[in-house]
Amino acid sequence: MPVYVLTEDLVFPPPEGASPEGVVAIGGDTTPERLILAYSQGIFPWPHHDLPLLWFSPDPRFIISFDRVHVGKSLRKRIRSAQFEVRTDTRFAEVLDACARVPRPGQDGTWITEEMRQGYNALHLQGYAHSVESYQDGELVGGLYGVALGTSFCGESMFALADDASKVATITLLGNLCQWGFDFVDCQVYTEHLARFGAEEWPRKRFLRALREAVAKPTRRGPWRLELTPAEALALLDERRATADPS
Repeated sequence: MPVYVLTEDLVFPPPEGASPEGVVAIGGDTTPERLILAYSQGIFPWPHHDLPLLWFSPDPRFIISFDRVHVGKSLRKRIRSAQFEVRTDTRFAEVLDACARVPRPGQDGTWITEEMRQGYNALHLQGYAHSVESYQDGELVGGLYGVALGTSFCGESMFALADDASKVATITLLGNLCQWGFDFVDCQVYTEHLARFGAEEWPRKRFLRALREAVAKPTRRGPWRLELTPAEALALLDERRATADPS
């Protein structure tokens, strides 16, 4: 299969032409302009050691729908205890660095290179990349970051230094995105951790169709401020699940 090598031109080949492993193209850079173009087409960068920068659009895609979010009993108890304060877009660079350093179940943070840091920090300054942060006694103990375009949010990475810190941040994010009228969260590829939240695999064709509709809508650019607390976010997600069409 031929491999598409990116040049300085801001262009990607169609994601439908990806390799069986999901590789769309190699090379290029992580400037904000290229990142926005990639995410708008369902493509994301995923560096691999000793290889040029690789760009992916896997089939299937792992997606969280707001009416299918599942929250277990222990996490519900943690949320209702108000153990964590959750904020957004206050310490983006620190969340990004922590995601690169702190081991996460089933994931390896070493792929967040210095080039990636520069690209996402620049994207954050432009209002497209966001962090959601959990604090305990004033200390940052968990969080996640991702990219919002239109009514889609693509989650990139998370970290936790305290039990359930990133999970509480995730539920808080999901509830607020639901409140703001977002359509879905793109988790990119399967992880057991996200499957527990109710993420499901979509064929790439279905995902790209939904993404095209989502990015055609206005983007809620940052800095964001949360409207719902963790407990309020949980209540909204429960309501959406209870009233969802079972089909």
